[in-house]
Amino acid sequence: MDAELMLLALCTGIGLGFLLLAVHAVLTAARLWARGLQVTGVVTARVPADRRRGGLVVFSDHLGRDLVLDPGSYAALCGLPPVGRTVPVVYARSRPTTARLWTLRHLLAPSFGWFLSSTVAFGTAVVVSP
Repeated sequence: MDAELMLLALCTGIGLGFLLLAVHAVLTAARLWARGLQVTGVVTARVPADRRRGGLVVFSDHLGRDLVLDPGSYAALCGLPPVGRTVPVVYARSRPTTARLWTLRHLLAPSFGWFLSSTVAFGTAVVVSP
């Protein structure tokens, strides 16, 4: 089998996989927007021994349990306010442990990353195509 054709098939397959992940992330965000429960959380500081940047968000679910949301290392880029401020949190009623921040950047950041990755993979496939 020709190496260029193999590389074309590999890049196309990776691009399709990334595109499916992007569509899944958009559908998840849309489901949270349509049916999610929105509560208010408080941004708290991490433990001093934790080297990761950004804060944690503490919120209560519909059953009164206190849960902690870790927005990740890019929390400041996704619009996380400083420690002590409140932030809206949204979660599916059946799965409060998979909560997300109720900001446009935090909800759509995963899908944007997957779309960008699929574009790079498809672009590579176009460049290497015979």
